[in-house]
Amino acid sequence: MTRRKPRTLAELDAAVPQCRRCPRLVAWREEVAAAKRAAFADWTYWGRPVPGFGPADAAMAIVGLAPAAHGANRTGRMFTGDRSGDFLYQALYDIGLASQPHSTHIGDGLELKGVRITAPVKCAPPANKPLPSERDNCRPWLVREFELLLPTLRSVVVLGAFGWQALLPVLAQTWTVPKPSPKFGHGAHFVLPGAPELHLFGSFHVSQQNTFTGRLTPAMLRDVLSRAAGVAGLL
Repeated sequence: MTRRKPRTLAELDAAVPQCRRCPRLVAWREEVAAAKRAAFADWTYWGRPVPGFGPADAAMAIVGLAPAAHGANRTGRMFTGDRSGDFLYQALYDIGLASQPHSTHIGDGLELKGVRITAPVKCAPPANKPLPSERDNCRPWLVREFELLLPTLRSVVVLGAFGWQALLPVLAQTWTVPKPSPKFGHGAHFVLPGAPELHLFGSFHVSQQNTFTGRLTPAMLRDVLSRAAGVAGLL
């Protein structure tokens, strides 16, 4: 986090890509950006921390894990340029929360309707596994993001157990998180007291490990997203 807290989400999104706090993540994201994947040899990779994506007055948030090495780390936008993103944006489009069913690059015309997508770790980690210290280093960004969303935010969908565990301490800054802590599970739904209250939903992550095996189907994801959008007043 910068010395002065960003006062708007636009300021936050401009500040996030400047972060170099985690040496291992800085080295990895830049190595990937330099080496590239053969299929993207003509791309200039983003190779920096990736800010959240979506309107500043979002009523619903979606929280993942971290940028993919050749997805968001390449394109500079959350869940953009890989099959996980294809799966997520198709579901959002199907329920009327995205303007198109695909997300290929910044400037492709995609707009989200009342939804903001973010992650607890802003840099692509080796093997998609951030260290606990890297998650903690990144937490102030997510804390500030949720503080700025507070006036309009009514629900949040967390994709995967890592994001769930990373997000609970963030939510506890503003909302009342019960003890013992709510347990992650696909379809889990908890209401956190606050002003206003927040509806917390869990979903299996949209990784290929889950979507290719059928552990997470399009219908399953649409169901959770629709429930979260409903309580947020978006449907």
